[in-house]
Amino acid sequence: MLLIQFAILIAMILIGSQMKGIGLGVMGMVGLLIFVFIFQMKPGDPPIDVMLVIMAIVSTAATLQACGGLDYLVRLAERVIRSNPSNIVFIAPFTVYFFCLFAGTAHLLYSLLPIIAEVATKKRIRPERPLSVSVIASHLAITGSPMSAATAAFAGASILAYPGALIDIMKVCIPACLIGILITCLVVLRKGKELKDDPIFIEKMKDPEFAKSLDADEDASGNKKPLKKGAKTSVVIFAIAVLLIVIAGAFPQLLPQFEPGAASLVVKANGELQMVSVISMITLSASALMMLITKTSAISVTKVSLFSSMATAVVSVFGVVWMSATFMSHNEVAIKGFLSEVVTLYPWTFAIAVFVLGALMFSQAATTKTMMPLGMALGVSNPALIAIFPAVNADFVLPGYPTLLAAINFDRTGSTKIGKFVVNHSFMIPGLVAITVAIAAGFLLGSFLL
Repeated sequence: MLLIQFAILIAMILIGSQMKGIGLGVMGMVGLLIFVFIFQMKPGDPPIDVMLVIMAIVSTAATLQACGGLDYLVRLAERVIRSNPSNIVFIAPFTVYFFCLFAGTAHLLYSLLPIIAEVATKKRIRPERPLSVSVIASHLAITGSPMSAATAAFAGASILAYPGALIDIMKVCIPACLIGILITCLVVLRKGKELKDDPIFIEKMKDPEFAKSLDADEDASGNKKPLKKGAKTSVVIFAIAVLLIVIAGAFPQLLPQFEPGAASLVVKANGELQMVSVISMITLSASALMMLITKTSAISVTKVSLFSSMATAVVSVFGVVWMSATFMSHNEVAIKGFLSEVVTLYPWTFAIAVFVLGALMFSQAATTKTMMPLGMALGVSNPALIAIFPAVNADFVLPGYPTLLAAINFDRTGSTKIGKFVVNHSFMIPGLVAITVAIAAGFLLGSFLL
């Protein structure tokens, strides 16, 4: 029976991921319906905390976008990337990582991909190299950013939930992921044929218009709309919000303390505020300040692309995590029995289970909310769970994630591609190397930092 239920779970995730958009969410609800009404499973707890964090954080990022702050960040990143084109294989991924780490979203990547592709092509560096690592770097930035839903969920009420958890995640995962990115840059430095020897590129260069467009001497600052007046101000406000969240995570004693009682979504049993509450109040207050100070209308915030992506993320997480939580809680004894012995002896093996589900779910927050509580139930220590955290970034395995497709489309040379066997695509080796190294580095760092 367990295998049939697991097959239904996987089928719903696979179908939902192919549907794109809110597909994961609605198919998750179909799976939940089957579990509850056919298999008589008691529904697990819906991921309300993660949904609240997604709504708060992404709404704030959307406000930053509406105020012009994201445009300003993109221009800063573009300046860095164009500053040393010969070393773009190293500069582009690290630039992407730090900007996505700050913003808590990989959406900045979409504006930077065409710049990375253009700069690499003009220097006749195979664009596949910087593009593939940059995509993986944008994903790794989520696991460590205080402004990401996945990190907030991991540090929050239902998983780690101890004082200083957010800071522990940051001080292990950020350097571990940076080490992973560095090693990956070295691995891809000679990946594929040089552009001048690539038969696909050679064939494309026979088109005079294509060749002319690549060699055109374009002004990097030309043909751009002026930044909105409040763009820089909104970035400053956003940065202050990030800093306040980090301070709240590092020094929980500075937060208001209430009477001990039953734990809830907003307050712990000992009377401390949950990080969900802190993050929501700080980020949405920052949104209000951005709108008031820069005179950006609230309606304009709801019309930007990030705000619509928030709705998609909330529905997706709601359906797929609720379905997964129901499956996990109903089969907890069997799952623990199957995994406990191996995971107890070798905690790193739990990373494989997290990686596999992450590859299917296409959502770091959903994978975190589904798998990390299971890790705790299996007795995996907090330092080991933090080291394993980058494994939730396995959404590159199946080449249907938007960042991968965007990178492929922006590479006009054809070097970034999906292979004949689907999984042998341009991002597979960089992704596997980066995550493996990040996890290994996380275990090493955790042994003396935590």
